[in-house]
Amino acid sequence: MIVDDSPFMRMILKDIIDKEIDMQVVGVARDGMEAVELAIKLKPDVITMDVEMPKLNGIEALKEIMKRAPTRIIMVSSLTEEGAEITLLALELGAVDFVTKPSGSVSMDFRKMGPELVQKIRDAMKINISQILMKRKPLANLRVKSIVSGKVVVIGSSTGGPRSLDLVIPPLPKDFPAPILLVQHMPPGFTKSLAQRLDRISNLSVKEAEEGDVLKPGWVYVAPGDYHMGIKYQDKKGIIYLDKNTEKINNVRPAVDYTLDKVAEIYKENTIAVILTGMGKDGTKGAFKVKFFKGVVIAESQETCVVFGMPKSVIEEGYADYVLPADKIPEKLVELV
Repeated sequence: MIVDDSPFMRMILKDIIDKEIDMQVVGVARDGMEAVELAIKLKPDVITMDVEMPKLNGIEALKEIMKRAPTRIIMVSSLTEEGAEITLLALELGAVDFVTKPSGSVSMDFRKMGPELVQKIRDAMKINISQILMKRKPLANLRVKSIVSGKVVVIGSSTGGPRSLDLVIPPLPKDFPAPILLVQHMPPGFTKSLAQRLDRISNLSVKEAEEGDVLKPGWVYVAPGDYHMGIKYQDKKGIIYLDKNTEKINNVRPAVDYTLDKVAEIYKENTIAVILTGMGKDGTKGAFKVKFFKGVVIAESQETCVVFGMPKSVIEEGYADYVLPADKIPEKLVELV
């Protein structure tokens, strides 16, 4: 089902979807009110939801649909800072994924989003809706025993990542004695909003990583969209560098495989890798490298994953030392550092 207040966008989206032999548009809604009614009546498998609409906007419609007729919802977002913030809120409220509208206004620009949209609709069908609706447990207050660690934590996540990160980062104590490098598959702009949001709700300080950042305990560095994030070691310090020239790895940039590869070579047995929910296998080669240098690997268990792809791959290869639900990972990290 397509939800968009623009007749032009509805036509483009319908055209993109109807060209696929395994998909069919069963309904079209012009605003949020109509979206809620049609979702209850038609029970579609997947909904594409515009954000800005009259009567009831995309966020309010999403809330209502998740309450009354839970459905896999893909947000269609603009590539603006405000669009990124609203999209992250939508993911927190139960949307499974998002695609961004191209910034141009001609038909050909909008059709460029076709392959990505179609792939995300197929991926959405692999998501168990009950995972999205799962009640979240209250966060524990954690304390650390040590103030010096020498360890570095690298977290990788993709589809469903923001929801799992909400359970992993905020409970970590302010005096957490290790830096955290976070690689979430997202386009530019969205990673900055993710960092700002996590910073607001966490004890730790969270920022979008910049070239030359020196790793400090108690800080989380989020890889910027479209840049791989690496580490070099200078003057006894870990220093972040950003790489836009290296090709996509596993069809993504940033890739957690890239970051783990660099971190494991420098920090060896002091590397802790955490692979969270996501489609595909990013993190598996990196986990191998971490194990090679005697580091530790944690994989998110299926019970809290929106998509059990990345962690499953790590587990099946035998690289996971611990397989834990997202809400139990902070406790294990505190123990390990």
